[in-house]
Amino acid sequence: MSEKMMEKRALVVDDEPGHRLMVRAVLTDAGWAVDETPSAEKALEKLRRAKPDGLPDVVLLDMRLPGMDGMEALEAIARLETGGESVPVVLLTAYGSVGSAVTAMKHGAFDYLTKPADNDELTAVMDKAWGYARLLRENKSLRLRVGAGGPRLIGESPNMRALKELIAQVGPSEATVLILGESGTGKELAAEALHEASPRAANPLIRVNCAALPGELLESELFGHVRGAFTGALRDKPGRFVLADGGTLFLDEIGEMPQNLQAKLLRVLQDGVVEPVGGETPIHVDTRIITATNRDLAAEAKFGRFREDLYYRLNVLEMRMPPLRDRLDDLPLLVGHLLRKLGEKNRKAVRGVSPAFLERLSAYSWPGNVRELENVLERALILSRSDTLGPEVLPPHFPGGSQATQEVPVPETAAAPDGGPMNFDAAEKATIERALAAHGGHRERTADALGISRRTLQYKLRKYGLARR
Repeated sequence: MSEKMMEKRALVVDDEPGHRLMVRAVLTDAGWAVDETPSAEKALEKLRRAKPDGLPDVVLLDMRLPGMDGMEALEAIARLETGGESVPVVLLTAYGSVGSAVTAMKHGAFDYLTKPADNDELTAVMDKAWGYARLLRENKSLRLRVGAGGPRLIGESPNMRALKELIAQVGPSEATVLILGESGTGKELAAEALHEASPRAANPLIRVNCAALPGELLESELFGHVRGAFTGALRDKPGRFVLADGGTLFLDEIGEMPQNLQAKLLRVLQDGVVEPVGGETPIHVDTRIITATNRDLAAEAKFGRFREDLYYRLNVLEMRMPPLRDRLDDLPLLVGHLLRKLGEKNRKAVRGVSPAFLERLSAYSWPGNVRELENVLERALILSRSDTLGPEVLPPHFPGGSQATQEVPVPETAAAPDGGPMNFDAAEKATIERALAAHGGHRERTADALGISRRTLQYKLRKYGLARR
């Protein structure tokens, strides 16, 4: 990535020239390009006139300004039409308190600092806001690539069609949703789709993996903490619940949450309030909760390893992600989609796959589900010396089968106009028709030539309407 693409741009809004000069020096040393203005009115004018690619990544906004104050400016920035871009705002205040921080967060501030800000703390908070801004842009870019339908849940099998219909029905509601499924089935994608289908889609979707942090850190991450709550708590920090206010909080691996935190989570669900670690002032939040786990939470609750009352609160609506072995009809679509993505990542494209390759994929049980499929395809793509993937590039533990590598080409029209997955079905049907014609309609010889079993050929003949030929 070029230096220009990685440049971090800040707009500093402060009426004190000396403080602006100090902030400029600190941020410039940390690699920022800094613009500055002494008033909120001038800052808003700069933002209105800027093109989307010329917007600052972060606005550092003083609370006490002549004319329009920082809180009014914060609300005005949130209302600006900026080409669909959202600019994080970090507030500077000389009167730091939990109350003012919460009010700022409620009005859309990313974070706040007390004046005079410590140099290291200033750069750390600004860098964190910059990372958040980049994430917003990447999410927007992803949505544009996959279309207005939100996150791409690939598959047209009965299981996947039922799942998509359920997401369309449940997404617009405010109900808590428990997503169940094995590892690698796409539970996070389903959570993203639920958020995108909800009225909260314009607000943040905040993700937390409950298994990734020890209990003490997880508590601070979820509920926040006040300054001095523990060693290293140098300032107040809002939790993920506050950051997700107005949006959605996705708690992955909820079955790994310690029971003492389960009690605090239950209170949030019941009363809509969170208590920061070490704090005494409850904070009201409006956050939708979506959780996911690969555990049997009903059994965990029955044996006392998960709070039963919390389980029923989380399980207002249950959604089960089908394992890949139960939707093998989706393999051609998944293979096409993943190979396009992996080809771009590895700068190596393929024209298609052999029937024997698909046959062996279909005969495998896929304990790691779609995540394992992606890993297998990436390995095959890298190892293949041809632009057609054959069974010889599959891992040795895959079920046996013919090693034939006759091409299943991907015709020029196989890619959808909108850049969707390659149509392996069309290519496979054409190849089978040619093989049938070459062998006079003799099915056993056709199957041998294609490197697949006769049973698989019979299935594909029925699938493509060729069985009566």
